[in-house]
Amino acid sequence: MKQRLSSYAPPIVVLAALTGLWYLASYLLLSPSRRFLMPPPHVIVAQGLSRDTLAELLPALSRTALISATGLAISIAVGVTWAIAMSQAPWIQRSLFPYAVVLQCIPVLALVPLIGFWFGYGFPARVIACVMVALFPMVSNTLFGLQSVPASFREMFRIQGASRSTTLLKLELPTALPAILAGMRISAGLSVVGAIVADFFFRRGQVGLGALISNYQSRVQTPQLFAAIGLACLFGVTVFWMFGWLTHRVVGRWSPTP
Repeated sequence: MKQRLSSYAPPIVVLAALTGLWYLASYLLLSPSRRFLMPPPHVIVAQGLSRDTLAELLPALSRTALISATGLAISIAVGVTWAIAMSQAPWIQRSLFPYAVVLQCIPVLALVPLIGFWFGYGFPARVIACVMVALFPMVSNTLFGLQSVPASFREMFRIQGASRSTTLLKLELPTALPAILAGMRISAGLSVVGAIVADFFFRRGQVGLGALISNYQSRVQTPQLFAAIGLACLFGVTVFWMFGWLTHRVVGRWSPTP
């Protein structure tokens, strides 16, 4: 009981302090005519989470979740395969890794118009933008895990005459599992960001959280805007926590996770 209290009390205290500062800023720093810029929390709850607003937010959340889940699955498959290929020979890593870095450095917002031109503005384009954001952590973390196998272990497998595939499946991948799961955890959060950013710009077709945020901003519906942003944050934190829980369950106590 005491351990749980020590774990949950600090963030609750910080939340209460931030809520108090929010009320102070809303009522003391802003005049009534400008209070719409930062409405107090109870107004956001009353108007932003009304039945009509939830009727828009929940379907949009489901579409954003589908895009982020699809993008994350593709990022995991492509990232792990890419990293395995680079781990097999130094010349492959020298040939392919620079392009992974380039993919990470290119601002996805600069490529969104091209993605729209090439793939349209529907589900595939949103997934591609999501993959571009979430792919690099999977590549880099998996490659790091595969290359962190102790040399003595590799030598032992070589002496026993193990093939390259046997070494990969029975030594390298199990050793790299904590790093792979850490990459999944990072990519999971980024996939949510990628899905919302893509939906923010690809406003055609079915509406997701990004499009709703844009619509609320243009209509100056501040409580609804805060509610949509809060729901997006809650969704991202939930996904991040789920993969942290998965990491703890799979690799156990020998790989510490917060």
